[in-house]
Amino acid sequence: MSSKVPPIILNNGVEMPQLGFGVWQVPDDEAERAVATALEAGYRSIDTAAIYGNEEGTGKAIAASGIARDELFVTTKLWNSDQGYDSTLRAFDASLAKLGLEFVDLYLIHWPLPAQGKAVDTYKAFEKIYSDGRARAIGVSNFLPEHLRLLTEETSVIPAVNQIELHPHLQQHEAREYHAEQGIATEAWSPLGQGKGLLEVPAIVAIAQKHGRTPAQVVLRWHLQIGNVVIPKSVTPSRIAENIDVFGFSLDTEDMAAISALNEDRRLGPDPATFNA
Repeated sequence: MSSKVPPIILNNGVEMPQLGFGVWQVPDDEAERAVATALEAGYRSIDTAAIYGNEEGTGKAIAASGIARDELFVTTKLWNSDQGYDSTLRAFDASLAKLGLEFVDLYLIHWPLPAQGKAVDTYKAFEKIYSDGRARAIGVSNFLPEHLRLLTEETSVIPAVNQIELHPHLQQHEAREYHAEQGIATEAWSPLGQGKGLLEVPAIVAIAQKHGRTPAQVVLRWHLQIGNVVIPKSVTPSRIAENIDVFGFSLDTEDMAAISALNEDRRLGPDPATFNA
């Protein structure tokens, strides 16, 4: 793993870099360039998904990088329309082919879709993929504690990761507490709140000025210090480099308290309890 980014140890002993690079909403050709830039900047964890339509570009960048496969941590996700046991296995094969890989490091169910009731069968296919050694770890995304409880009652492998929307305006205290109890790593998507006003919040701007850092670096540092895995996305080379340059400073107790006070339980994305698209 890159020396820039410390790993966390997942519940099955696999190491995952605590900071990675996300490619949500990045077109396939642009993803190839962005992932190449990220790998050059020192990122070793890349997060994509079938629905992003950029697994192929991501895979091309990985192949061209010359970085040894065991130094990389690649995550992809199963899209909603492919839930179900057999369709999950087919979709996983398709993702591997697009990525040009023999295995992924982490495979996630993208959404719980409670009204469809397929999550358990889907996860049983994940368990087969895991037991076959084609995913080094399996987990979920956007699952609420109630969805996780159902899964753990009906299956045998505790998810290694739950990737959820999490930023200072949506701090997910209940989910993080439940994950900690169950040994599930919390991974934050949209860790910077998609920039929608969060990076202009006076408290964050003041902390950034205090440390001679950018507001984005402060927010990412907050995530790391509370134990989250983060996957900031950018296609701008300077920001890609800036987002990984967060290990040379620390926030103090006062800083952390100021950011903790910003929680509004405000989602930017769909509510997992009702989302069934």
